[in-house]
Amino acid sequence: MLRQGKPTPPNRARFDLASGRHSAFMDLSQPQEKFEMTGSPNGSISAQLAALPSLPMSDLWALWDQYFPRRPSHPNRQYVESRLAYRIQEKAYGALPTNIRKMLVEAGAKHSKIKSAAGRSAQTLLMPGTTLIREWDEREYRVTITPDGLYALDGQVFKSLSAAARHITGTRWNGPKFFGLRDRKGDDQ
Repeated sequence: MLRQGKPTPPNRARFDLASGRHSAFMDLSQPQEKFEMTGSPNGSISAQLAALPSLPMSDLWALWDQYFPRRPSHPNRQYVESRLAYRIQEKAYGALPTNIRKMLVEAGAKHSKIKSAAGRSAQTLLMPGTTLIREWDEREYRVTITPDGLYALDGQVFKSLSAAARHITGTRWNGPKFFGLRDRKGDDQ
């Protein structure tokens, strides 16, 4: 239903969830305001979520800008819709409790086929800013862990300690072993 009684400001976009009609009143001479979704008479969250797939991408971006501080680097419609749907529900009903989030993260790590930090030993989980020092061939090498979880060595960035070790030695090495994070037998210290 369209709002009645209040005149619509000239630079607000409106989506009528009850009828499925979109109408935009854009005055480009003034700065744009936030996109607004007006709900059915009861303003149900399910109606807002159901409307997301039919919104034009420009309106999805307007909603995104309301809920998130920055846009994703590689956006696609499915990702934008799913993140908006989650965020709308989170704002309406509250965030998941910490213990539920932890349980979901643990279940995901347990059943994931992707290697992640959760599957590695605690010895190889290093805080950003940590510097590993290794002497090789009478030269000292310093590898620093970046905030992105990468490894910086002499101005070059590597995805793994093993790649950094290979750069230093010219041969394949187990990175944590090379930097002394694991003992020579392969067992964790």
